[in-house]
Amino acid sequence: MARPGQPEPLASTPVLLLHGQPGGAREWAPVQSLLSGTTTIAIDRPGWDGSSRPTDLTGNAIAGREALDRAGIERATIVGHSLGAAVAVLLALLHPERVAALVLVSPSANTDSLYRLDLLLAQPVLGYVAGAGALVTAGLLLAAAPVRTRVGSRMWLDERYLRGVGRSLLAPATWRAFASDQQALVSELPVLEARLAEISAPTTIVAGSEDRVVPLSAARRLATQIRDAELVVIERAAHLLPQQHPDRVAAVIAATTATI
Repeated sequence: MARPGQPEPLASTPVLLLHGQPGGAREWAPVQSLLSGTTTIAIDRPGWDGSSRPTDLTGNAIAGREALDRAGIERATIVGHSLGAAVAVLLALLHPERVAALVLVSPSANTDSLYRLDLLLAQPVLGYVAGAGALVTAGLLLAAAPVRTRVGSRMWLDERYLRGVGRSLLAPATWRAFASDQQALVSELPVLEARLAEISAPTTIVAGSEDRVVPLSAARRLATQIRDAELVVIERAAHLLPQQHPDRVAAVIAATTATI
C-alpha cells in the first residue's frame, strides 16, 4: 500500500522482481504501481505458482534468466526480497552480462541471516511438518476477517492482500515450496556466501532497522562482503518492505537504475 502524495519514481532499465518465502509475484504489486513508467517483471518462483516443482537456488536463478529471455530483455536490474535476494545474487554470479544492477531488500543472502529455527525447518521430515503446521496456523488465522483487520492495521498491510496470503498458506503446494526453500537456504548459502566478492554489478542493500526475520547485522555484513555495496537502512521498518514501504523500495530501485 503506497503512501499518499508520493511522487512516482521512474527507472531507466527493465526490472526483474524476485519474491521471498512464502510469497509470490503479488508481493511486488505496490512497488510495481510506483514504477509504472518502466518495464517491471514479477514472477512466481518455481513451486510458488501452485503447479510447478520447487527447486534449488540455481533452478530459481535459471527461472529468472528465462523470464528475461521470454520478455526479450538483455540486461535488467534484479531486485530480490528476503530469499529472493539470494536468487538475485546467484543470477548475477551465473550471468553477470544480464545484470545491470542488484537491489537486495531484507536480504537472506549470507549465513548471518540464518537462525537455529532455519536449521530445524530445513530437516527433510520434521522441518516439513513444522513448517506446514506453522503455515496452516497462520492461514487459518488470516481466514478470520477480524484478525485480518487487526493485522492490516498494525502492520499497514492491505486486507485483500492478507486474504490472498491466508488462502495460499493453506495450499499443500505452498508447504512443499516452503520446505524446498528452507533446504536450499541452509545447504547453499555457505557456498553462495563464499562467492559474494565476485559480484561485479552495482549493488544496493535495503534493510529495516526493526527486521526480526533477517537481522540488520546480517545486512550490514553483506554490505562488506559485496564490493562497493551501498546499504540503505529504513528506520522503524520491519521485514516486509515491499508491502509496508513500497515508496522507499521503489525510490531505491529508480535511483539505482538511473545511475547505470
